[in-house]
Amino acid sequence: MSDTEKQELGITESKEHSTGDWYAEVVQKAKLADYAPMGGFIVTRPRGYDIWERIKGYLDGWFKDTGVTNAYFPMFIPEGHLEREKDIVEGFDPEVAWVTEGGYDELEERLAVRPTSESIIAPFISRWTRSHRDLPMRLNQWCSVVRWEATETKPFFRTKEFLWQEGHTAHHDEDDAWTETMLRLDQYERVYDEVLAMPVLKGRKPEHDKFPGAHTTTTVEALMPDGKSVQGGTSHYLGTSFAEAFDISYVDTDQQERTAHTTSWGLSWRSMGALIMTHSDDQGLVLPPTLADPQVVIVPIWQEDNKEVVLDYAADIETSLAEAGLRVNLDDRENRNPGFKYNEWELKGVPLRIEIGPNECEEGAATLVHRPDGETTAVEREGLAGTVDEHLDTVYAKLYASAEETLEAGVREAESREEILGTIGQYGGYVRCGWCGDEACEDPIKDAIAAEIVMVPLDRDEEPIHDDCAICGDDAEETAYFARTY
Repeated sequence: MSDTEKQELGITESKEHSTGDWYAEVVQKAKLADYAPMGGFIVTRPRGYDIWERIKGYLDGWFKDTGVTNAYFPMFIPEGHLEREKDIVEGFDPEVAWVTEGGYDELEERLAVRPTSESIIAPFISRWTRSHRDLPMRLNQWCSVVRWEATETKPFFRTKEFLWQEGHTAHHDEDDAWTETMLRLDQYERVYDEVLAMPVLKGRKPEHDKFPGAHTTTTVEALMPDGKSVQGGTSHYLGTSFAEAFDISYVDTDQQERTAHTTSWGLSWRSMGALIMTHSDDQGLVLPPTLADPQVVIVPIWQEDNKEVVLDYAADIETSLAEAGLRVNLDDRENRNPGFKYNEWELKGVPLRIEIGPNECEEGAATLVHRPDGETTAVEREGLAGTVDEHLDTVYAKLYASAEETLEAGVREAESREEILGTIGQYGGYVRCGWCGDEACEDPIKDAIAAEIVMVPLDRDEEPIHDDCAICGDDAEETAYFARTY
């Protein structure tokens, strides 16, 4: 491999010592995304979009299994619709991008490029809801939204436009709507647990950081190896505020008209950022088998006198794995040596490599190499598809165990402002402490080390971890989790 080729393939930055530059290099060299000509936007390349589509596929199936139907609503929202819910204007107005002209004509009413879609979807839920028989109504759309807040682009973590899904539902009463809220939160936890190989913490946002207009915002939070937290997905119980603003009501079984209770919930491609940041290393991207394509790469190693035998044997293995439903690629390029191929596929995050040389052909075997740690195992050719499946499960378990170790080691306690500052300053991660519930007590932590309360326990009746607020010393009302965030 030439020096130029090494530079093109190799990751030159260190994940431990220059995490931001390392992350940007992995995203670009693994061909996941590129920077758009407009600041704050990215171009998602085919390999990156494939990962998003696989995450989408899992979630979309689970949504549909639990009564959700997909729809699509306009990306433009009339200003008057936003004004019908004053909390949304207050919460999102600084982030809204506005369209004021169409062609050469000035618009009579400004159109917002959706920062979220409650204000365009709620009027139609109102129109489509008449009777208790119409409920529950569960709608979801896969789309992009624009929030003009991002000043420093970090692909998938923070961009002015991002891809997500947003679910919007209407229900008879609070209990039904709260069950819906928790169902979606559980599905977000599931996608991290079963697809992204990442454990998360579940909680709710403090009152001052909940979704504008919501009664309760619940969240899943993922801890990155550098000690920062990522808000992995949120599910909101909106109470009746949106229903009252947009007249979502129904005639109940007793012929009385009642106001519906609504929810909204969303997960964005920030989950991809968390995935890349958590599992990847100084060799490049690392993907769990659930999301990788290919899952397996076969690298044949031959000399001229055994080339045909090796390639035939490798091709036979490729066919058998593909027939078993595995995503497999046979890299039989003649203009690249095995070392180059190893580096390239490691950079692209393929979970498992199969090396086939004359010895494997002679012995009826295959050599399997795990991407995360390079563990190498010689296995029999017979029953190889089942063996490969087992090794892919092992790779997934390795990735999950590493992320779990990071999370378990990253949750600490503090009883004073100084302990919060010192612990986060030295170790990062989450710091649990007693909190009086006053937003002002977050300010000295945020001002000193840019850490904030990322969540509090889901159970409002749960006793705080300590009796006193760690910041002001007043009686603690609940437990707060402080962390720096992406």
